[in-house]
Amino acid sequence: MGPATLLFRRHQRQGRRVLTDPAVGWVAAYIGIGSNLSNPVVQVKYALRELARLPESCLTACSALYRTLPVGPQDQPDFVNAAVSLNTRLGALDLLAALQDVEDVHGRLRNGTRWGPRTLDLDMLLYGDVVIDSPELRVPHPELARRAFVLAPLADIAPFDLCIPGQGLLTDLLAACSGDGIWRQGSPAGCEGLASLAES
Repeated sequence: MGPATLLFRRHQRQGRRVLTDPAVGWVAAYIGIGSNLSNPVVQVKYALRELARLPESCLTACSALYRTLPVGPQDQPDFVNAAVSLNTRLGALDLLAALQDVEDVHGRLRNGTRWGPRTLDLDMLLYGDVVIDSPELRVPHPELARRAFVLAPLADIAPFDLCIPGQGLLTDLLAACSGDGIWRQGSPAGCEGLASLAES
């Protein structure tokens, strides 16, 4: 099946624009995780626990951790990056709102600084095979094809033949990216027991 067209209606809920779609069934979503402040490994570990607790969602896989050089200004610490997959019944913008809530708990500052240091960054990389281009959200993530620090963790957990809508096969995109500035660090503690994350 080719990329779907996302039809949605927006409404206001608690001051946020969210997507409601009563026909939404289970969707496989991929989330990129990054941190380079306040003990990044711990930030990622706790983010995994919080993602496992999202409503109407199930955390199904998490990648190894990767240490990566920052994009943009180099006068900041290296990042720790990872990716997870979720099966979710949340609409795309509901999921986005939930991810932003997790970021806020971790002290994420939204001051307009691009490529700056951050305690936690959660990016929706893919939402099924849906293409979304709205003011609130763009999926697939527009920079995905050019970022080895996103593609490498994603390749850890995605099907071998995963096709990124509008961009191509994940394996081809990763092969075309330079591996400079990215180092695999191993699995985060506790990721092997996914079922226990939601209960811990």
